[in-house]
Amino acid sequence: MRNMEFKMERPGLLVPGQIVTVTEGVLPSNYYYTIDPSLAMSGNIPFPERLRQKEGKVLDIKETASGFYVMVEFQ
Repeated sequence: MRNMEFKMERPGLLVPGQIVTVTEGVLPSNYYYTIDPSLAMSGNIPFPERLRQKEGKVLDIKETASGFYVMVEFQ
């Protein structure tokens, strides 16, 4: 199991327990992931830590001064 954090700009787009799919993007030295359809985005992930599973479950959503952070669990 692996947990990954995504940043979401607006409230109410996702709820805990929801099953989500992610799309992988490639940068010159990192990967990044977007919860479909463009609901939240991960930080940059180094090549050796590439995500193998493309479907996960929303565990928690936290609101901070800089936005909303979504924790997703992948099997």
